[in-house]
Amino acid sequence: MKSSANFAAIERVPASIGGINRLPEAEKRLIYLRAVPFALLKRFGLSPYLVDAQGRPLFDLKAPTGASTVELSVYHRYGFPDPVLYAHLGDSLSGQLHILLYIINDPDAPRFDVDRMPDGRPTRFGVLARNLEAEQAAMEAGLAPGQIRRGLRMLPHAITTFENFAAAMGQRIYFVEPLYYHNAVLFERYGFGYQKGRMFMERIARGFAPGGDLRARLDGSTPFRRPEAADSIRLRSWAIHDGILGVQFTGVTMYKRVGQSSNARTCPPDVPW
Repeated sequence: MKSSANFAAIERVPASIGGINRLPEAEKRLIYLRAVPFALLKRFGLSPYLVDAQGRPLFDLKAPTGASTVELSVYHRYGFPDPVLYAHLGDSLSGQLHILLYIINDPDAPRFDVDRMPDGRPTRFGVLARNLEAEQAAMEAGLAPGQIRRGLRMLPHAITTFENFAAAMGQRIYFVEPLYYHNAVLFERYGFGYQKGRMFMERIARGFAPGGDLRARLDGSTPFRRPEAADSIRLRSWAIHDGILGVQFTGVTMYKRVGQSSNARTCPPDVPW
């Protein structure tokens, strides 16, 4: 399998998601395939065109003409209920590339139903409702908030691939809104800076530091508020998801310049995962 097979020869890639979505279906599909990390294809032995040996599709694309967003899902096996990659991308109001959601799952790992209630109602990753039993099981299995399965540790590959995708569009900067505290810390450690929310993140770091008010609230009153959470990025994120801040984790927007790194650091580097 050659990685170049996933980069179809298209003379000019439009500079926006909306522009790509106006292209013929076959062209937009080939362009969006560029957003799929080659390491993911290699990991599961997938064809660069994301069809299986029987010709069945392993790539689901929602990119309607007239829309300024796209959703793409990659499956390692036809008929599997969860994608190994889900990405929701869009154009910002200023025409810049925005990652709304990006998830990579290990399909061989146990599944935790944090995304749905026992009766099947969606939780929207804990925004609409929380499946507390599933969340506690996920936390104790080493997962972070929002994860239905453990990841594949492919963030560096994903960032490189996405920057190549952005560069092909002529975009030199792109944005992401981390859904959870741990996402923001990981992004800053991979070179992202803050457009909005840096003071909020710094306030959280002070709160979990020795003598901080958030550390004092880790009183064991719920399974997500254990004292040891103060010294773990992942467990801090669970405590924040559990409402320890008194407000939701929102209003954080980060950016990265293609091929460059920011030096943003709101969480001390000695705080482990």
